[in-house]
Amino acid sequence: MKRILIYIGFSVITALTAGQKPVFYLMKGKALLEEGKPDEAAALLTGALMEKQDASFYLWRAEAYLIKGDYSSAVDDFSSANKLIPSSGEYGLARIYAIRNDAATAVYHLELSMRSPFRKSEKEILTDPSFSLLENKPEWRQFWKKDWYTTPEKSLAEIEYNISTGNINEARNALRTLRSSYPDDFVTGYSSALLSISDSKYPDAVKTLTQILAEYPDNEKCLRLLASVQESTGNPAGALSSYSRLIDLNVPDPELLISRAGCYRKTGETEKAMDDIARYLEFYPGSKKALSIAGKTSSAAGDNIRALSYFSENVRLHPNDPECYIDRANSYFMSRSWEWAAKDYGMSLDLQPGNSEAWLNNGISLVNLGKTEDACFNFRKAFNLGNKKSTEYLSKYCIK
Repeated sequence: MKRILIYIGFSVITALTAGQKPVFYLMKGKALLEEGKPDEAAALLTGALMEKQDASFYLWRAEAYLIKGDYSSAVDDFSSANKLIPSSGEYGLARIYAIRNDAATAVYHLELSMRSPFRKSEKEILTDPSFSLLENKPEWRQFWKKDWYTTPEKSLAEIEYNISTGNINEARNALRTLRSSYPDDFVTGYSSALLSISDSKYPDAVKTLTQILAEYPDNEKCLRLLASVQESTGNPAGALSSYSRLIDLNVPDPELLISRAGCYRKTGETEKAMDDIARYLEFYPGSKKALSIAGKTSSAAGDNIRALSYFSENVRLHPNDPECYIDRANSYFMSRSWEWAAKDYGMSLDLQPGNSEAWLNNGISLVNLGKTEDACFNFRKAFNLGNKKSTEYLSKYCIK
């Protein structure tokens, strides 16, 4: 085991020396933790720390130690993070002492965290399972008697809840009250953007979020929301810029790579898209989503053979997923490989018979194979499922 840890650490040092961004080690560490491999995550981050003293490396290695049950090492790492960036490790320390059922010490560190830029929302704290042992402790009840959140923050929590539950009028009323008392507050602007999105007023949301980010350029919540709006409104160039800003801020979320890759694909920057997908696949080998996007990106770049290799790997790894067969069938369809397309559409329909588009495309494939009777069966299925495009084929091939 020791030899493996040394090897992993050496690999990290080599990559960092070659100019690797720290965020990619954080992403890899997170992926390893999600896969239940805390030893490998700790080794990876140990290697990174040998090259660069970064508070984020300490924080994520502490998470690995926490999962392993090595609380002493986790305490050391959260404390080391505190030395590099004051208060950055206080919440982690609070969680450890809560797990140890040391209510007084846990609340002490939690209060330090709440007085820092790293404080968590009420919802985040109350849903954190680390604090479950403290729920009936007097120290915990006393902690929540204090007024930790500002009026705008409380209003935002109310607005988010009402939007999530569909109570839009209540959310609007809360925003109206917030604007009357705190018209220039950051939270008011963010809340306004949320309501604009719920009302489908996307340009207003983009304008508001852009104004906020001009003053607070590193705000993760605003950047994520802006990227989401930009992508959903057909602005992939703007969205990939927002995703890139999040990555440059060392946000350790591998899904940002997939999101940015999708935007690169839409802007025609296929090589950059493939770079992001390849890195994501390093973190999550065999990811259905990543392999699908890799195939579609390769297809968009005109490399159908490479696209088919990704789609075939997805089918091999996920043989019971109809979408994997559809991806490969679509690739065969585009290259006019009708027999292979029909086989894959048929497999997908065995697994998901309610897909009208697959019935239609399967019918088109069969027509091109000279199997008109079978094709008409597929066209009728597509029509019965509401696919209007099927009427053209029914009238051309099936009505005599």
